[in-house]
Amino acid sequence: MLIQSIFAAAREVFSPALRGILWKSIGLTVALLVLVWLGLTKLFDIFLTNHELSASYPIIDSFAFFLAGFGLFVALVYLLPAISAIVAGYFLDDVAEIVERKDFPADPPGRALPFGTSLLYGIRFAGLSLLVNLVALLLFFIPGINIGAFFIANAYLLGREYFELAAGRFWPAEDVARLRAEHRGTVLAAGAVVAALVLVPVVNLITPIFGAALMVHLHKRLTQGRAQRAQVRRSAPASIENT
Repeated sequence: MLIQSIFAAAREVFSPALRGILWKSIGLTVALLVLVWLGLTKLFDIFLTNHELSASYPIIDSFAFFLAGFGLFVALVYLLPAISAIVAGYFLDDVAEIVERKDFPADPPGRALPFGTSLLYGIRFAGLSLLVNLVALLLFFIPGINIGAFFIANAYLLGREYFELAAGRFWPAEDVARLRAEHRGTVLAAGAVVAALVLVPVVNLITPIFGAALMVHLHKRLTQGRAQRAQVRRSAPASIENT
């Protein structure tokens, strides 16, 4: 089930139907990364030019010099999941509509989340991801723990985020949480695939679109038949009353 969803998502990402959204997603991701990079470099400049602060806390100088070089690249890698969360929240409904229409034409279509709700999802997960990854960044200097902590934390966070966004098109929040709990192992494994993609330079720019397509397919396969049964139960009273 998960393997099928992975291959289906990989096929969808570069399909003509999603190509336009893919380029927009990459553009937005790069733009956000540039803004973050500019903000970090400005912050480092402040530290480096504040001699009073440097004299009081010499370690800041060393840390700032490190981050201004290779450390800046590392910091961006650790911040990418949070940026991916924002981009995914913005584009998921567009991706989901195309995937559902193309690969699941016989199923009832999902309902797009209100823009504010979708954006709130992205910001909420971005904030949580930022907090967790800042902790993981502090563990960067501990060999054997750094990459493991980054990978496990983001496997959970990205799996949860993308699944809730995809499932939220069909179910209320409490049912989405229940579905995620029922299939926590599969959702975590799917999140691990997305987290692994984040670690691959350049390729990680497709993370929002790939993650969205993956979770649309996974949600559909995990709930196959359940949505139709729920629809029948909701329409049954009306049918009985009409008779």
